[in-house]
Amino acid sequence: MLNQNVEWDSLFDLFRRKRISLNELLMGEDFLQIAVEVYQKRYTQIMFSDFLWTLRSMYVPLFLVMKMEIPEADVYHCMAAGYAGIIGSMASYFYGSGLLLSEHGIYTREREEELIRAAWLDGLYKDIWIEQFRKMSTLVYARADAVISLYAHARELQIELGCPPQKAGIIPNGIDVARLEGLQEKTEEEQDSIYVGAVLRVTPIKDVKTLLKAFGNAKKMVPGLKLWIMGSVDEESEYASECMELVQNLEIPDVFFTGSVDIREYLGKMDFTILTSISEGQPLTILESYAAGKPVIATDVGNCRGLIYGEEGDRFGKAGILTHVMNLDEITGAIVELALNPEERQAYGENGYRRVRARHRIEDMRHAYRDIYKKFAQERSLDWTEEPFYIRKEGEHGRNRS
Repeated sequence: MLNQNVEWDSLFDLFRRKRISLNELLMGEDFLQIAVEVYQKRYTQIMFSDFLWTLRSMYVPLFLVMKMEIPEADVYHCMAAGYAGIIGSMASYFYGSGLLLSEHGIYTREREEELIRAAWLDGLYKDIWIEQFRKMSTLVYARADAVISLYAHARELQIELGCPPQKAGIIPNGIDVARLEGLQEKTEEEQDSIYVGAVLRVTPIKDVKTLLKAFGNAKKMVPGLKLWIMGSVDEESEYASECMELVQNLEIPDVFFTGSVDIREYLGKMDFTILTSISEGQPLTILESYAAGKPVIATDVGNCRGLIYGEEGDRFGKAGILTHVMNLDEITGAIVELALNPEERQAYGENGYRRVRARHRIEDMRHAYRDIYKKFAQERSLDWTEEPFYIRKEGEHGRNRS
């Protein structure tokens, strides 16, 4: 609890005992005494009862994860730090197996951002949760044989958070570029309008409300604008309903919520796309826009700056417009600028297309991970095969499923 030389292996061994009861542990006298000691050393300015229940709620998911039965494998690949990293670290400890971590968003930083914005959590309680997530990330950084991020700044953050530099590598996101080439473009009747596409989940972290307000402002200056919001409206349905109500209340015409769709049916008709997120990693939606030859407006989060302006050694040129997060005037101005400048849209789209073909192809990403897996196999003297295999389990009514 005080983050002093956490004996993770002892904890893993403890929770592997079949008879351990989480209820008896968290409601028992030992846990209470530990909580009292930690409270007296560090948290006396808050109510003890609230502190105690915060600890219990924090440790329930962690302890449940540590009670899991994990199948034995040669290598474990965690797709995030946090709880996934706990599982991978625990499995590596029990079986002596290889451990690989891929972070497409820096887990600790993402949890920090969420907690800082959380209205239901106050003051020191946010610090308690943030410290807990840092502890979990520190564990998997220490135990992993290799830690992969998507771009240079993400790697720097991992090192800052405790990842040994020699473990930290970069494999950029990749997409199937050919899948998004040759899409159906606008018809002759549609040429008079400017189509704007937003490929996103309608959730608060995508800041759809600022997008809608900016589009509404821009449409007053460029009446021919039309906006398609392509993505799930079910993940946070209350927020999605608020966004749709905002469109009605502000009387913004020509806004279409498509729900989840095959973007290939829409992307070819877009003049440009837009992403107003509060937090991102290396957005696939930007790469998909580039593959379709479309420029992008994006907020300065994650790797959006690098994707729009290029990373070190990239000479392809600017591929869109970068704005500050939640800056209504900047986002409005960017929409108007691209709407009124077809030559600029064309040039940015071509730059993005060249960038994605050179640096973000799915084939390159696959080869990079294949090389890592091969290295794991070689180091452990394991046979390497790329033959497909199937795992069968008995389903309902005794039928086998693959």
